[in-house]
Amino acid sequence: MSPKELLYIEDALGHEAQMKAACTDFASQLQDADLKNLVSQITQKHNECFNRFYGLLK
Repeated sequence: MSPKELLYIEDALGHEAQMKAACTDFASQLQDADLKNLVSQITQKHNECFNRFYGLLK
């Protein structure tokens, strides 16, 4: 893997980690159960994307 590709993956990992943290924080502040569930699902999708990008490094 080239250095440029590694930098791309590093950026993508950082983005996904940031989005997961933001969604987790936002979900904890929501009172509406439907919205909370939706944001929790989005959090899970970002976690899955993070794991896929991380898997590229193995």
